[in-house]
Amino acid sequence: MADEAPERAAERAAERAAGRLDRDKLLAARYRAATDRPYLASALYSLSVVPTDGVPTMGVDRHWRCYVSPSFVDDTPVPELAGVWVHEVAHLLRDHHGRAGRLPPADQRDRGRVNIAQDCEINDDLLSDGLPLPEGRMEPRTFGLPEGKVFEEYLPGIPAQDAHPDCGSGAHGVPAPWELDGPGLPKVSGVEADALRRATAEAIRAHQRSRGTVPGGWRRWAEEILEPVVDWRRMLAGAVREAVAWAGGAVDYTYQRPSRRTAAMRGVVLPTLRRPLPRVAIVVDTSGSMGEDALAAAMAEVTGVLREVGVRGNRVSVLACDADVHAVSRVTSAEQVELGGGGGTDMRVGIERALASRDRPNVVIVLTDGYTLWPEEPTTCRLIAALVGEDAPVPPRWAETVRITETAR
Repeated sequence: MADEAPERAAERAAERAAGRLDRDKLLAARYRAATDRPYLASALYSLSVVPTDGVPTMGVDRHWRCYVSPSFVDDTPVPELAGVWVHEVAHLLRDHHGRAGRLPPADQRDRGRVNIAQDCEINDDLLSDGLPLPEGRMEPRTFGLPEGKVFEEYLPGIPAQDAHPDCGSGAHGVPAPWELDGPGLPKVSGVEADALRRATAEAIRAHQRSRGTVPGGWRRWAEEILEPVVDWRRMLAGAVREAVAWAGGAVDYTYQRPSRRTAAMRGVVLPTLRRPLPRVAIVVDTSGSMGEDALAAAMAEVTGVLREVGVRGNRVSVLACDADVHAVSRVTSAEQVELGGGGGTDMRVGIERALASRDRPNVVIVLTDGYTLWPEEPTTCRLIAALVGEDAPVPPRWAETVRITETAR
């Protein structure tokens, strides 16, 4: 008789395990988890159950299939099973497999340490929430690490392990031997998973507003889902590059360099098209309400991008608006910009001075805390408002806006 295909053998093993699984007990534990933490109910009930002897406890794959050991269900009380349900769905809600795929290759290959770090991220939240978990659980204090971190921060502090948990590809991203795949199996797509994450985050926010009993770890996760933090440096660099490219795309005719077709036209000199290099003005709010570190970081980012795209030297002017809102000085480098002692700067003065200069800029970049008046009408050039501080007021809709919310790299 020919050897059975591995896929069919795994399916037959799952069928045998299904006959021994105490499904009532397992589903009662899920019901308890969903009842006690209703904001997780949609995610918990999206998990499909696959009985198997291959997994020692419970595990998940990236398709939201939950693999369950019948003997583990028999030996574990319902309250602890409820905690394991929450643990496994947390791997999927927090997109651990997606985040693991962005780790350096050496870390990706060490799936045991990755899994332990992920368990540390989850279990400290679950334990602080009063959820009982089985013995042998991994938590930050096991390795002398602080609580409240994400697994990427825990990973360097996790030593190599001879034995380690395996929560499946839904955690570390590497398919486990006991995972099934193929037609006919239940599956949550990537789009559906993203929708579940957002729905869960919204449920957490609503639950918090009505009862205020959501653990801190879940609250922070929900905030990141609903209000993702975007790297302002990347946004600012992209805005500057795009504006410079737009300005540089303008073309004009010049006779300083005649067209090569002139030789074929007797007595006629043809001009050539030229692509001018843009001029950029950086208008800096130097009022006392500006933060020095944020201002320095934003200035360094802007000047670095301009150097990268070839705009430098006398094609870049920096104008500092003093706190008395009337004095505007031209400096030759970012280091010469000094903050004043007052507030209430009117950045219109700096913008108008930049546009009135002989070397009129194509792009104006305004670095400000937002507490200023703006031109009533759109300027005739591209204007980027780099707002320093999370609470900076919003500028006019026609201005391109980037918020500078932190200074650490």
